[in-house]
Amino acid sequence: MTTNLGTNSRGGTREIIIALSPIIVLLCSIFCIIAVKGVESVSEYSPYALVGAAIFAWLLWRITPGGTHSEMYRGIMQSTRSTMPALPLLVCIAMVSATWMLSGIVPTLIRYGLMWLRPDFFLATTCAVCAVISVLTGSSWTTIATIGVAFMGIGEVMAFGPGWTAGAIISGAYFGDKMSPLSDTTIISSSTVGVELFDHIRYMTQTTGPTMLVSLLIFGIVGFSMGGDAGSAAATDVIQGLQHTFNLTPWLLVVPVLTAILIAMRLNTLFTLLAATAMGMTAMLITQPHIVATLVGDIHGLADIVRLLVNTLWNGTALSTGSTSLDSLISTGGIICMSSTIKLIVCAIIFGGVMIGSGMLGTLADALVRMIKGRTHAVGTTAVSGLLLNACTADQYLSIIVAANLYRPMYDKLELEPRLLSRTIEDGTSVTSVLIPWNTCGVAQASALGVATLTYAPYCIFNYMSPLISILMSLHHQRRYAYARSRC
Repeated sequence: MTTNLGTNSRGGTREIIIALSPIIVLLCSIFCIIAVKGVESVSEYSPYALVGAAIFAWLLWRITPGGTHSEMYRGIMQSTRSTMPALPLLVCIAMVSATWMLSGIVPTLIRYGLMWLRPDFFLATTCAVCAVISVLTGSSWTTIATIGVAFMGIGEVMAFGPGWTAGAIISGAYFGDKMSPLSDTTIISSSTVGVELFDHIRYMTQTTGPTMLVSLLIFGIVGFSMGGDAGSAAATDVIQGLQHTFNLTPWLLVVPVLTAILIAMRLNTLFTLLAATAMGMTAMLITQPHIVATLVGDIHGLADIVRLLVNTLWNGTALSTGSTSLDSLISTGGIICMSSTIKLIVCAIIFGGVMIGSGMLGTLADALVRMIKGRTHAVGTTAVSGLLLNACTADQYLSIIVAANLYRPMYDKLELEPRLLSRTIEDGTSVTSVLIPWNTCGVAQASALGVATLTYAPYCIFNYMSPLISILMSLHHQRRYAYARSRC
């Protein structure tokens, strides 16, 4: 019998220990970074941890007989094809954030938010609004990169911690991403398992509905305990500062409305974000001529417009308002600030590719499958392995596909309905991807909101409550079924 980590030998304790070793090395590296440099440094040093873990996994694969270079190549290509599309999306998110800020769109949303939102209801309202927008658009990434950025500014003024505000934004956005028929994760989860889309969505309400209610309740309680007059008092000063810096007009809200319409039409996400950038740039030229003059002077021709694009989209900008906190709020990073994020994603591709190509990911998955002995075990294993897959593959789409193909035969064997599998994959995989610092979702949302993944993760109530409530619901169902059988 060989000790190949590929398809021939996945059952032994030795193979499982070998497959776990790179993950242990990665997690130990992350813990060391936190201990020495702090949580905020995880994103900076994670690429080195990922590459180190990938090299360690590759060395283990090399000294283990049976592995082939073609298997490793296929694994790396599979990881690349799944994750690489996130790179242009990240660049587009940076461009949308820059143009929507400098055009006055985000400041306008902040102004109306500060005028209408009460601090006591801020967190719950933020979560609910992001949920509605994400359901209508089917995109958590776009919701977070647009309205989410505005809510971050409002939360900062209202004296809420960035972790709580980001947690409410992400919780709402991922509820919509999970429940919307326009969401790609919802479509992938149902189609790979073989469940009709709307049947999948209706079945998810049994776990997602209670999870959202619990999340809103917690955000409501926290909002009442944290919200106060300090934030309200600062709101007036911020509104005056924004009005002094930008020409704020309701007409600027046309851009986010048109962007929502484009997304609702299910146009390509990259095209939609580019269109949102173009509309933001146009709005800046029309409504903020004084800002344009500050950045590049008067516009006399195409060369000046190109120079404006470079300054705004590539380098980022910093405007002076006389208020340090407001200057920080309206500053933009530009594409150049995404370089560290892109490096992190490339390293995540390498790590995920080596884990897949070496067969180590398959070894761990097979070990989890053997633990399944009933409905609750099946749901619990599927939910827990979702977080593991998100950590190993660094991509939620790849994690969803791997989980669906891995567990579908086992659910059939246990005579569990397919929609239970598709729902559990959503509960444990789709929504937990954003909690992993090196996963594409964690990287993207941390970059968009300006909050480190490990800083906002404890406050993403909906995201980590989803797998827990899914398991509890399954346990309740199993006990009710056992009770009914005992009465027969």
